[in-house]
Amino acid sequence: MMEWSLKSDKEIETMREGGRLLASVLEALRKETKVGVETMWLDTVSKKLIHEGGAQPAFLGYLPAGGKRPYPFTLCVSVNDCVVHGIPSDYAIRNGDLVKLDLGLKYKGWFVDSAITVGIGVIDARSKRLMETTKTALRLGIEEAQTGRTLGDIGAAVEEAVRHGGFTIVRSLTGHGIGRELHEEPTVLNFGKRGEGRVLKPGTVLAIEPMTAMGSGTVKQFEDDSYRTSDGSLAAHFEHTVAITSEGPMILTSL
Repeated sequence: MMEWSLKSDKEIETMREGGRLLASVLEALRKETKVGVETMWLDTVSKKLIHEGGAQPAFLGYLPAGGKRPYPFTLCVSVNDCVVHGIPSDYAIRNGDLVKLDLGLKYKGWFVDSAITVGIGVIDARSKRLMETTKTALRLGIEEAQTGRTLGDIGAAVEEAVRHGGFTIVRSLTGHGIGRELHEEPTVLNFGKRGEGRVLKPGTVLAIEPMTAMGSGTVKQFEDDSYRTSDGSLAAHFEHTVAITSEGPMILTSL
């Protein structure tokens, strides 16, 4: 069974500094994400702000597991049925779109990763509920990121919240450990059974990221490495980088 690296208090504080920067960039992007804006512009803004903050883009040139080629941009912009790894383009954002912004950066040698979903203009009640359910699932998953609890506790909390909201987990896409590398052990499933899986220890840092859909939750990987729902249903995604400490979970990617 593969071990994962535990981070010191000092290392976690450095990641917290990077996480604050990432949160500020995502907040700026959220304000820019509106009707008529091309998604490529959001990538341009993200790259500029990351460099101005003294950090480097985490995704640019990164080849994820299962990917066909290194990712060519700074930001993943996934619209509507696209769940993750959406490519910035000349697509102009429209009223009613659900836009997922997934961004990572490297700060003083340490990676942090976060994602939000932005509803554009007037969105219907079910789309609002999908976003709120996914956000709630992330919050409840983070609450389980406690010393002595398990990865299964996190997954179960996320899954229960999504089911309660009437939606489905995209089971084939997961969270992950993070630190000196963008993706580290362990894999953080968005489903599971309470009390099962590896026990959480202080110094563990996880990217917890529920990815949800209105439909079946199955996805297809496209030639550009984006993942879309197989049935074309809308999807949502929220993510934080979280450290497990003796005092409880610490969200590293908040303002």
